Amino acid sequence: MLVRLTYASRAAQPLDPEELAHIARQSRAHNLQHGVTGVLCQSGDLFLQVLEGGRDAVNRLYNRIARDGRHAEVTLLAYEEITERRFAGWAMGQVNLARLNPGLLLKYSEKPTLDPYAITGRAATALFEELVATAAIVCPGG
Repeated sequence: MLVRLTYASRAAQPLDPEELAHIARQSRAHNLQHGVTGVLCQSGDLFLQVLEGGRDAVNRLYNRIARDGRHAEVTLLAYEEITERRFAGWAMGQVNLARLNPGLLLKYSEKPTLDPYAITGRAATALFEELVATAAIVCPGG
């Protein structure tokens, strides 16, 4: 059974770009091994992520993230059973914020900045779908 899970979190402490890149590489390797796909959007200390895959694999990964001391305020925004993946092309795609039109964020939230705590899970999924459609998602390192 496939599921889609969307969550928000905040970095417990500032992360430098090298550490973020290392975490992204580890995540992609882990996700490939466990059949998990998804997309991460990060702005400053805020993270918005959608994960798709088998129910057990996604649940284990989310629980690991929720226990990870690098994350704070981990908040489940949406969880649903799905018949097909929407983000199958990425072991862990990342939103290229440099290519993002602030109007796209404004379409789904009160301000033209990323604040995953201020949007619904449904809005987050719609935002990710538009990011795919506008080619704002990249997968550095493969």
